[in-house]
Amino acid sequence: VQLQASGGGLVQAGASLRLTCTASGSISRINAMSWYRQVAGKERELVAGLNNGGKIHYEDSVKGRFTISRDNAKNTVYLQMNSLKPEDTAIYYCAARTQGRVAYDYWGQGTEVTVSS
Repeated sequence: VQLQASGGGLVQAGASLRLTCTASGSISRINAMSWYRQVAGKERELVAGLNNGGKIHYEDSVKGRFTISRDNAKNTVYLQMNSLKPEDTAIYYCAARTQGRVAYDYWGQGTEVTVSS
């Protein structure tokens, strides 16, 4: 499984961005995809996740502002980020979990989001 993330950038507080993660390879093995983010010196945290059953999870600080969705025809997962805040500044990673795995086992390269105040 290969994951290609894109869509990051530098925006002002209150703006919106949409991150895109396109999967390729053994896609049929994927049963969940998520977006994580990491700030230098801190642990990577789960931002939003979506499994094949349609269950969605959001980290508390992004509820109501971020939306995760997928387009199965394009093998793509999106993260729509609205009302961005400076504290959303991080490198965002998409991740895929394959069948039989508990943890996410495939990661994209990361896309940087910077929100200025």
